[in-house]
Amino acid sequence: MTTNAPLTFPQTHRMKTPAEFERCYARKRSASDALLLVFACENDRPHPRLGCSVSKKVGNAVVRNRYKRLFREAFRLAQHDLPRGVDLILIPRPGPYPEIGALRAALVKLAAQAARKLGAPANPGRKVGGEDRA
Repeated sequence: MTTNAPLTFPQTHRMKTPAEFERCYARKRSASDALLLVFACENDRPHPRLGCSVSKKVGNAVVRNRYKRLFREAFRLAQHDLPRGVDLILIPRPGPYPEIGALRAALVKLAAQAARKLGAPANPGRKVGGEDRA
């Protein structure tokens, strides 16, 4: 961890509205591996935000909610290692539930890759530029 800030997950770190998700999907910047698909876009805030998208193809409500809990916990633990000023949408890949450590490592790696595609610095100590380069 790069800072002594608390590992909380306040409402300000969550993407909530369909418009926020659509904006991120429309930016078409993503990175993926065997565990995750991560979409990213700029958010003009001093911190990253998380959005979870778990479809019914993954399983029933119990399975989908478990994925969302895993995503939120991985984000909470890794938030200070993620690029600032970026919205991230996490989508699970098919397969068994990932371990939290592997999920956290994948999130940090994929968020940095997606942020580079935005033209944003991968350094978590810097804020992403304000203008949209699409």
